[in-house]
Amino acid sequence: MIAIIKYNAGNVQSVQYALQRIGVDSVVTDDETIIRHADKVIFPGVGHAQSAMQYLKEKELDKLIVSLQQPALGICLGLQLMCSHSEEGDTDCLGIFDTPVKLFSSDRLKVPQIGWNNIYDYQSVLFDGLEDQAFMYTVHSYYAALSKDTTATTDYILPFSAALQKNNFYAVQFHPEKSGIVGETILKNFIQIT
Repeated sequence: MIAIIKYNAGNVQSVQYALQRIGVDSVVTDDETIIRHADKVIFPGVGHAQSAMQYLKEKELDKLIVSLQQPALGICLGLQLMCSHSEEGDTDCLGIFDTPVKLFSSDRLKVPQIGWNNIYDYQSVLFDGLEDQAFMYTVHSYYAALSKDTTATTDYILPFSAALQKNNFYAVQFHPEKSGIVGETILKNFIQIT
């Protein structure tokens, strides 16, 4: 069973619909027992880092997430909250990845980045079967810097982490649930991790 963590952030339902399209059952929940006993956990989100972290702390989901032993996948805001600190609201995050999250700054490109962008330098089972330079759908104003945990890279204004991995924790900045067949492949690869 796949648990999708329910918290004060959007986009949770679209992840559940994407799993349904590939024949995978899931439950959207903030129940500690269900999350802890799930085969896999997905931590999606669209929203503001500071308010999301506040909600996680109020529900003690912050302690639960960092203690997970099964494969866990952060998506978009989920990736950012798995990092050490976000410039969005000067927020201390979960610290799974020792990576800062910074605001894009540019006079020539618009922020947020909205649309399709290619990723490269894959170093994770999440990307098995994908052609190099695969395109993913993204919507974000903040990015995770490149680090030792980076498992895919992309460029917008500067190179940054399209994906991160440390132990059983996986995270992607883009939205696999909105990235067509390529995104479905990534979700299937995650589901098959043992």
